[in-house]
Amino acid sequence: MQFVLLGFSDLRNLQGFLFAVFFVVYIIILIGNSLIIVISSMDPALQKPMYFFLANFSSLEICYISVTVPRILFNIEMQDRSISVTSCATQLCFFLVFGTTESLLLAVMSYDRYVAICNPLHYILIMNPTKCTHLAVGSWLSGIPVQIGQTCQIFSLHFCNSNQIDHFFCDIPPILKLACGDTSMHELSVYVVVMVVAALPFILVLTSYSKIIATILRLPTAKGRAKAFSTCSSHLLVVVLFYGSATVTYLRPKSMHSPGTDKLLSLFYTVVTPMFNPLIYSLRNKEVIAALKRLFLKA
Repeated sequence: MQFVLLGFSDLRNLQGFLFAVFFVVYIIILIGNSLIIVISSMDPALQKPMYFFLANFSSLEICYISVTVPRILFNIEMQDRSISVTSCATQLCFFLVFGTTESLLLAVMSYDRYVAICNPLHYILIMNPTKCTHLAVGSWLSGIPVQIGQTCQIFSLHFCNSNQIDHFFCDIPPILKLACGDTSMHELSVYVVVMVVAALPFILVLTSYSKIIATILRLPTAKGRAKAFSTCSSHLLVVVLFYGSATVTYLRPKSMHSPGTDKLLSLFYTVVTPMFNPLIYSLRNKEVIAALKRLFLKA
């Protein structure tokens, strides 16, 4: 009825250090993303579709990181690594739902940049408030039925090899390792779902950016090209970090998974990317920096 999350238990002498690192990173993510939500909602200069989606993305990152890091902190502090099957299934389900939302939202944000750069005269008409709301709501809700079904399918397996999950949260690859018998059909199901919720949005992102780059290169002035590139480069960096690490994790065969590699890759898309997102979007965006200055001057 219980699993044991081994996490970083092999690093016995570094437990205090790991707790401090994860705690500081969690606070940075909460503060950074909360600031983006506040300025996107309150600053009149940021009442644009781009910042509406950025506020949604920051809200998502707070939810996403809160599925894993508080549990890591609890396990390190209390030295109690046990987790019930129900809690494990719940954590996995929320993690997969928010991961799907992030994948879809990144595709929506790339579409927004595509319209802004490739069709600027009709940008306000195409990306009207109603359409933006529909795209955001669709991104948040579309993954729910798929990932609930995926979670139920995985936890319908019988587990007999061990109850020790060699990971810092309940994720698909380490859980499948504990299952009895042949799991090839379940692995195939995971591949299909990943292709639908991650690979297809990634293809849409690549398509959008290929058209964006082609349009930017045709701009007559170097200043215009630099400005267009600056608005897209931050988003492209986030896309590469998220899709790259997640795709390698879920599309590798089970035989190629190793606990050390899985933990390292998972840290990228569960902790590192959410931490860097506020920095990437704020430090590379003059409008966000100006809005932050106005916010702190008011205070």
